[in-house]
Amino acid sequence: MPVVETVLGPVEVTELGPTLMHEHVFVLSTEHVQNYGAGGWWDEEERVADALAKLNALVAKGITTIVDPTVWGLGRYIPRIQRIAAQVEGLHIIVATGIYSYNDIPFQYEYRGRGLLLDGPDPMVADFTRDLVEGIGDTGIKAAFLKCAIEAAGLTPGVERIARAVAQTHRETGAPITVHTSSPAQAGRLAVDLFTKEGVDLSKVVIGHAGDSNDLDYLMELADSGAILGMDRFGIDVFNSTPDRVATVAALCGSGYADRMVLSHDASCFIDWFGPDPESVRDVITPNWHYEHISDDVLPALRELGVTDAQLNQMLVENPQRYFSFPG
Repeated sequence: MPVVETVLGPVEVTELGPTLMHEHVFVLSTEHVQNYGAGGWWDEEERVADALAKLNALVAKGITTIVDPTVWGLGRYIPRIQRIAAQVEGLHIIVATGIYSYNDIPFQYEYRGRGLLLDGPDPMVADFTRDLVEGIGDTGIKAAFLKCAIEAAGLTPGVERIARAVAQTHRETGAPITVHTSSPAQAGRLAVDLFTKEGVDLSKVVIGHAGDSNDLDYLMELADSGAILGMDRFGIDVFNSTPDRVATVAALCGSGYADRMVLSHDASCFIDWFGPDPESVRDVITPNWHYEHISDDVLPALRELGVTDAQLNQMLVENPQRYFSFPG
């Protein structure tokens, strides 16, 4: 039976249960927290306690796994996640390796690699592989998938190099990939094209944020490539309303694509992008952007539009299991 690495160790993929495939626990800038967090908005114990409450409430809804694509660029700090995972009974947390950038490559990799100032193998591949095979930092916790981003700016030199390093690591390890994309720019096409040329198994690629689009032709084109559609921003109504997202998922289910979609919110317990009190901003702009929206609102709405329990099980259970069934 295939196993997948979680924060608390490897588990058989059949143990994952209902899975939200794109949720963050924290989205932070480490430098921001270290230099400006003392202004009253960051209290470690308070934030950890809040995260425990939110994740325990999610488990009470029947969700047993979250997939957290927080990597370099989003504030990955595994010791904090390890502490939280140990205190939330009944929840598997799966973490990632990779780099989240819309444009440039981090300076730590800028000058090292093939044909660069310090010529040699791309160090990103070695670092990503270490996270997957040996563990992240000195935690011993292994990443289980790869993450990169292709935004509206497209394949800038930095973005392209990161994506190719992710693809090479996938080829060498078998680890699946999640790629953030801009649906308004239809960047999913760029991802599919690059990964196809790089020899990636597209059935192991989630096209993140595909659900921001209601263009069925675009979405079916991506799914027909073999890739998985990340219908993963439920609750971010400023990008696409919940009724429209629900209608799009239902239409795709009706056309036979339930086996190529996964569901999520792209939510977090705390994100520092919106100032010191992000929950007040959320309450005004995106009141449904939280972990329980799918369980409480989206699944009943999908059933009303004819999506069957078998199809919901495909999107929440079977597709994540298949995605994580890869050689370890």
